[in-house]
Amino acid sequence: MPHLTVLDHPLVRHKLTLMRRKETSTGGFRRLAREVGLLLGYEVTRDLPLEKTPIETPLEAMDGETIAGKKLCFVSVLRAGNGLLDGMLDLVPSARVGHVGMYRDHATLVPVEYYLKLPDDIADRLVIVVDPMLATGHSAVAAVERVQQAGATQIRFACLVAAPEGVAVMAEAHPEVPVFTCGLDRGLDENAYIRPGLGDAGDRLFGTK
Repeated sequence: MPHLTVLDHPLVRHKLTLMRRKETSTGGFRRLAREVGLLLGYEVTRDLPLEKTPIETPLEAMDGETIAGKKLCFVSVLRAGNGLLDGMLDLVPSARVGHVGMYRDHATLVPVEYYLKLPDDIADRLVIVVDPMLATGHSAVAAVERVQQAGATQIRFACLVAAPEGVAVMAEAHPEVPVFTCGLDRGLDENAYIRPGLGDAGDRLFGTK
């Protein structure tokens, strides 16, 4: 899977294990999601282009390096994407933010869109679509298509946990979109939940179940 990057940093693996534990509290899960979001954002942005920038240190002039071009745009797939978004914004506080509201119809497993708000200049930015779970892949594909329709051409997808089925669906629909995940799990069950997974990320983030 050349378009797939599975993070292998020990801290990511440790924190993801804590998130998977069913006894982890809502507050603990939320804090860990933010921490992992920052580490995930670090990996997704590893190859951003740099440009020379003349500056004055307290001691002398030098050429430093800053990110070239316009800043990033994070697009959170509501509602659970916000759990990772907070950590990514800790890393890149100047990034623009968009939201795509989707829920999965439990009968058809088809994503249903209910909200969309994206920056006007999204076409000029590297867009990182953020959603904790890549299960069937249908919501991820739909979210990527929505940002493409808005003009985005540089897109990456970041998630906490992925299933091979979802990775394959994304690769077929959007082979140009790299996928970054903290864990590649065994697969989907009969209800299209990732196994072993970590449960419903939205419910665990917001204490709604």
